[in-house]
Amino acid sequence: MKVSIARSELLDALSIVTKGMSARSTLPILSGILFSASGSEIQMQSTDLEISIRSSAPALIEKEGQSVLPGKLLSDIVRNLPEAAVTIEVDGDTAHVRCQHSAFTVRTLNPADFPKFPEVAVDKSISLPASTMSSMVKQVSRAVSRDETRAVLTGILLVIEGPTVRMVATDSYRLAVREVVLEKVAGEDVEVVIPGKALEEVTRLSGDADEVVLGVSENQVVFEFGTTVFVTRRIEGSFPNYKQLIPKEPETTAVVSGEELTAAVKRVSLMALHNTPLRIAVNVEDQTLSLSATTQDVGDASEDLMVKADGKDVEIAFNHGFLMDGLTSANTEDVRLEVQNALKPGLLKTVGDDGFLYLLMPVRLG
Repeated sequence: MKVSIARSELLDALSIVTKGMSARSTLPILSGILFSASGSEIQMQSTDLEISIRSSAPALIEKEGQSVLPGKLLSDIVRNLPEAAVTIEVDGDTAHVRCQHSAFTVRTLNPADFPKFPEVAVDKSISLPASTMSSMVKQVSRAVSRDETRAVLTGILLVIEGPTVRMVATDSYRLAVREVVLEKVAGEDVEVVIPGKALEEVTRLSGDADEVVLGVSENQVVFEFGTTVFVTRRIEGSFPNYKQLIPKEPETTAVVSGEELTAAVKRVSLMALHNTPLRIAVNVEDQTLSLSATTQDVGDASEDLMVKADGKDVEIAFNHGFLMDGLTSANTEDVRLEVQNALKPGLLKTVGDDGFLYLLMPVRLG
């Protein structure tokens, strides 16, 4: 195999496929990238046996062939090369990488040992605007569980019904729901649980694309954008019935500036040490929302905010980190806090856009 390729084109493709490599595998082949040169392009593949990524770039192919090169090392080399043509020539189990006056020799691995790229027989196909998908994932991904013992909670539920796209994530302490109505029908109706980490990676990698085409099969999900194909397993199991968790009629509502509340939570939570809860008290008569935190033998903090409050006075406590995640995910000028009582979940909603809600389990007040 002998190819010449623009350094920028090679680096762009490597920055995508290296995300699929295994960092901790006992199989050395999984830390490599399979290069396949034919026609007028070079194709690169990586896999950690959970996800598989394939991307291609235009290149001058002097000699067709395949080889597996160490992914991280090659990326480091290319990143430090000048902006010029890079030549990769493979001779037996050695690859020669040259660019202007720089020359590197790298040991290669046998391409016959590299796992085959999964061929997904797609049952349903959907097309989503990349920017919409990215913003939705960002708003729900903080609520994805990192606990592998309940695999279904490490995923994001994607539901498509006509033009309506919904993403849901929960770790059983909080729940995030984002719903968007597209201008046109995305494709066939779908309900699938996709690994949260994979969806986050896809949104990072598809930043320059206009659309992401999503294909669903019995046990895999495939994403296509630009010249990249990204395959991951779908998570089996039943996602919790999140709709029954959402309180219908709040006893108390408070509308407040998202920016002001976020800043106040940051300040007051400095005194919420050792998992101490952050207390919120809404006074309807005074139209105030009071934040407070006390850590024994350390100190306390409090702050009052002016709000538009309706209903009954209430006091409730939350994990300050989870509350902060919800405020960051809401990402709007004003937010509405809805509370039933101190023992029922609280709801954060966006004002002016009813497509996002963040449910938060309370911490019992002592």
